[in-house]
Amino acid sequence: MLLSLLVKDFVIVDSIALDFAPGFTVLTGETGAGKSILLDALGLLLGDRAEGSLVREGAEKAEISAEFDSRQRPEIKVWLQENALSGDDDIVLIRRVLDKSGRSRSFINGQPATLSQLKQLGEFLVDIHGQHAHQSLVKSEAQRELLDAYAGSSSLAREVHQAWQEWQAARKARSDADKLSRESEVERERLTWQINELTELGLQQDEWAGLNQSHSRLANAAELVQSAQYAVDTLSEMEGNCLSVLTQVQSRLSKLANLDPRLADTLSLLDSVDAELREVVYSLRDYASDIDEDPGQLQQVESRIDSLMSMARKYRVQPQELPLKLEDWQAQLAALEASTDSEALALAETASLSRYRTLAEALSGKRRQAASELSARISKEMQQLAMSSARFAIELAALAEPGAHGLESIEYLVAANAGTSLRPLAKVASGGELSRISLAMQVVISQVASVPTLIFDEVDVGIGGRVAEVIGHMLKQLGQRYQVLCITHLPQVASCGEQHWQVSKREEKKRVVSRITPLEHEQRVLEIARMLGGAELTQTTRQHAAEMLEMNRATP
Repeated sequence: MLLSLLVKDFVIVDSIALDFAPGFTVLTGETGAGKSILLDALGLLLGDRAEGSLVREGAEKAEISAEFDSRQRPEIKVWLQENALSGDDDIVLIRRVLDKSGRSRSFINGQPATLSQLKQLGEFLVDIHGQHAHQSLVKSEAQRELLDAYAGSSSLAREVHQAWQEWQAARKARSDADKLSRESEVERERLTWQINELTELGLQQDEWAGLNQSHSRLANAAELVQSAQYAVDTLSEMEGNCLSVLTQVQSRLSKLANLDPRLADTLSLLDSVDAELREVVYSLRDYASDIDEDPGQLQQVESRIDSLMSMARKYRVQPQELPLKLEDWQAQLAALEASTDSEALALAETASLSRYRTLAEALSGKRRQAASELSARISKEMQQLAMSSARFAIELAALAEPGAHGLESIEYLVAANAGTSLRPLAKVASGGELSRISLAMQVVISQVASVPTLIFDEVDVGIGGRVAEVIGHMLKQLGQRYQVLCITHLPQVASCGEQHWQVSKREEKKRVVSRITPLEHEQRVLEIARMLGGAELTQTTRQHAAEMLEMNRATP
């Protein structure tokens, strides 16, 4: 339930703080006084689009905040926990700040929130019925959505729509595959031939680098052996070689070390040099013995290099890129074969169609049950709204082919007078009748609403007399189950309210501002008298207003 609303510097409102009560509350006032501004502020708070022009002229920013009691909706706590927006108790605090540039910041329980989160939370808290609801009533989309909302199958309808899209995608993929299969035969043959050609080469990863190294070694084998042997001779074989000279140095210094102990470290280093130098000699000997001057092996390596270079030139890549080229062609061929696998795609299409039908048939069942019940209830409400012989029905007609929104079309039919047949709503209902039918539907839908707060914004436009009185009693009865707020111009509706607020505007400091005043009994009499008789209040209109209030106070 809505507990309080604070609005600052919004349109022509400088500052308004309102505390709300359960039951039926009416808001009245002159045209242009700012009654709908209150709903605009609440809509902005619950995720409507923000514009900088909504900030009151002369102010830097507008601020709107509201408190809601969430005890009637346990699922609100679950949603808040899932979104890490929980508060300390059962009170939900929502706040939105809008600056002149149109940028806004939103908060839920003091924590930053997105507009999407505001909208999701708002769906749990408030249901707003606009004054122009009847204008969309003749549209098939609105009729379908209203029926699904009453049936509690809106989420199922979205699943059906998604399943239909998936089925269409699978259907198109299979159809495209059949066409592609015919067109891509040449491409498949080309890829297969190229893959076979490279496969026959027996390509290995990093083979090109290894071939170049082998070629360099084989082509320069003689020079490598000669250089290795020369190094061995210089270090250990020829007269005056390095190892013999090093041995002589070690021997002489060893004798002198007895005279000066400081030479001991130097002798230790020479020992290390001697050991490492001998390791070098052993390594060079092994290296020279391993090199084989094999002209036949060199010819094989050169032949392999020529084959790879020839293939690389053919496909305009570097030789080392040939393995990657083969992998790319293999991937292309696999993708081509997968995209033209008609059998697999046909199975996928069948599976997606089966899922769609399962969901759509479940939706159809809910719609049939809801259509029968809703038709009867709306007919009953219409008959109370000066349409005593009217009948309302919802026709579900099977489609020739399954559609995006189910297996049937949905059309609202009405017979406004006795003895007439049911015909489409758009063709037989006048503007006034549409308003009454819309109101009847909104009242019925609201009776099964799960949100605690219902707001009606001048839904009684174009209605008067006894019908207006009936509407007032309808909303008052609705207020016994929900918190109901109604903006109205009708005294018959206003007199049914359990709380009555008057919206007015006046000039302050050369600026027009809007004010909302709670009315007590005498003030209510004057306001309803104004609504009855205009600016000139007479004793008769005052007496009539007092009688209306007294009668409605006694009416449950």
